[in-house]
Amino acid sequence: MSGTADPRVWYAAFGSNLSTERLACYLRGGVPRGAVREYEGCRDPTPPREHRPITIPGSLRFAGESRVWGGGTAFYTPAGGGVVHARAYLLRLEQFSDLVSQETRHPVGRTLVLAEKGPTRHGLSQVYDVVLDLGELDGHRLVTLSSTRDHRARPPSAAYVRTMLDGLAEGFDLDAEARVAYLAGMAGMSPGWTVDDLRELL
Repeated sequence: MSGTADPRVWYAAFGSNLSTERLACYLRGGVPRGAVREYEGCRDPTPPREHRPITIPGSLRFAGESRVWGGGTAFYTPAGGGVVHARAYLLRLEQFSDLVSQETRHPVGRTLVLAEKGPTRHGLSQVYDVVLDLGELDGHRLVTLSSTRDHRARPPSAAYVRTMLDGLAEGFDLDAEARVAYLAGMAGMSPGWTVDDLRELL
C-alpha cells in the first residue's frame, strides 16, 4: 500500500453505498433516506478524494435481516462467475476504519489493521466480519466488506433497493432497464421482487 504516512485505500461498495449520498452519512453523519439509524460520522468527514464506478468479478446475494433498512442486505462473494457493479471510494485508512466501526455498530476511533495480503478477519460483527482484498487500483489497495457466514436468503426492503437503484444511476452507464435487470437477477430477490416491482421504484 502506498503512502505510509497517510495511507489510502479504495473501498469497493456494492450495496446501499453505491449511492454517494448514502456513503456521505458514514463520513459526516446523518440518517440515510429510508433508513432508521443515525450515523455518527467519521473523525475526518471530508469527502472521498475520488470515486468511480468499477466492476469486480463475483456475485451478490441478499440475505440476513438489516436493523437499519429492514429486509435483507447485499453480500458479496468473489465466487459465482458473474460481474458485480461497485463504486470505488478513495478514503484514508482512518476513514475506512471508522466506516467499518459504524457498519459493525462500534464507536469510531480505532484503526483497522489490514493483513499484508488476503482477507482481514476483524471479528467485530456477525454480519460483515471480513475485509476482502481485491488487489490494487491506481497504486492503492482495493478492499470491500463481506461475511464469512452463510446468512439465510431474504429479499431487501424497498428503501434499500431504491438506494441501490439510485447508486447504479450515478455514472455506471446503465439505463433503467439494465439497472432493473441487474438487481432482478441477484440471488435472494425472489420471492418478493419482480421486474415490474423494481420498475415502479424508478
